[in-house]
Amino acid sequence: MSPRTTTGTSITGHGVWHPEPVLENEELCVAFNEFARRENAKYAAEIAAGTRQPIKDSTPEFIIKASGIITRYVHDKTGLLDPERMCPNIPDRPEEEISVQAEYAVNAAKRALERAGRTGEDVDLVVLGCSNLQRMYPAIAIEVQEALGARGYGYDMSLGCSAATGATIMASQAIQTGAAKCALVVVPELTTGHMNWRERDSHFIFGDASVALVVEPTDRAKPGSWEILSTRMMSKWSNNIRNNYGYLDRCDPETQNNTDKLFHQHGRRVYKDVVPLAAKFILEHIAAHELPPQSVARYWLHQANVNMNNSIAERVLGRPASREEAPVILDEYGNTASAGSLLAFSLHSEDLARGDFGVMCSFGAGYSLGSLLLQRT
Repeated sequence: MSPRTTTGTSITGHGVWHPEPVLENEELCVAFNEFARRENAKYAAEIAAGTRQPIKDSTPEFIIKASGIITRYVHDKTGLLDPERMCPNIPDRPEEEISVQAEYAVNAAKRALERAGRTGEDVDLVVLGCSNLQRMYPAIAIEVQEALGARGYGYDMSLGCSAATGATIMASQAIQTGAAKCALVVVPELTTGHMNWRERDSHFIFGDASVALVVEPTDRAKPGSWEILSTRMMSKWSNNIRNNYGYLDRCDPETQNNTDKLFHQHGRRVYKDVVPLAAKFILEHIAAHELPPQSVARYWLHQANVNMNNSIAERVLGRPASREEAPVILDEYGNTASAGSLLAFSLHSEDLARGDFGVMCSFGAGYSLGSLLLQRT
C-alpha cells in the first residue's frame, strides 16, 4: 500500500464548542476534600476500628502528576462544588425543546459547516458518536438533523472513547459507497454527568465539550482540506473501563444506585494494556502505507492522560515526542472522552502544510481503537 492509497473522502470542515464555566483543580479539590472530611467523620468509628479506609485528600499537584489536567470546561459548576451533591445540576427539558446533547452537537456543527462552506441543507448524513448518550431514542443524531435542516438520515453510535473516530470512519465509508454526499460527524461529550465526583482517583478526569467534522468526496474538497487516505478499527474485550448505567437498572432495586452505574476503571491495568496496544495499532497502520513514523507531521491522540499519550507517542517515534508532533489539550479541556482526538485535530491542524501527513487515533473502553491517516491537500 503506497502513501497515495486513498478513500476518496476528505474532512472539509471542523469546529469546536464548549460551555463557558471553567473548573480549576484548586476549587475542585476544596469541594472534594470537604466531602472527604464529612465522610470520614461520618464513619469515624469504622475507620478507627480498621474496618473502613479513610478517604484521602486530593491536591492540584496530585491531579497534575496523575493526569496532566489543570482545568476543564463544565456544563455546571454549582453541583460539582457542592460537597453534599457532587453532581452537575442539569434540569430536564420539556420534550418539545432541543435536548442538551443535541444543542452541544448543533453548536459545534454550525462552526464546522461554516468552515466547510456548507449549510445544514447540504448535509445528507449525520453520525453522532459519543461515549454516553443522554437517551436511547429517538436518536439524538436525528434531532440534530432536524435542528440543522439536514436531509437524508442520521444515527447514533456508542463505542466508548473510540466513538468519534468510529463515527468519522462510518461517515467516510457512507460517502465511499454513495450512501451520502455530505456527512456531518458530531461528538457532544457531556461527560461530567457520568463521572463519579466522589472517587479520589478519578474525580478530576472529565470535562465537557463538543466537536464536529464535515466529510465529503475529495473531488469536492477545497484546498486546505484533509484527505482521508485510509482508516482502521479494532476491538479487544476488556472490563477495565466500564459504565453499567442502562435501562435494566430499575429492574434490580438493590443495585440500581450503585456507583458502578457511573464511569469506573482500573487505571493501572488500562495503562499497561493500552500503551503497547495503541502504539502497535498506529505503527501497523502507517507501515501499511510504507511511511516511517517520523514522516508523519502530527499525531492527534485520544486525550485521556498525558502520561499515556507521551508513552504511546514515544513508542511510535522511538523517542519522546514534542508538543508539536503530539499536541496535548487535556491540560485545558480535561478528558473529553471520544471527542479528545478530534478536538486535538481541530485545534492543532491549521498550521500544517500541503502534503503533510497526520494520524488521528483514539483508544478506550472495550478496548476499542480507531485511526485515520490524513494528508493536507
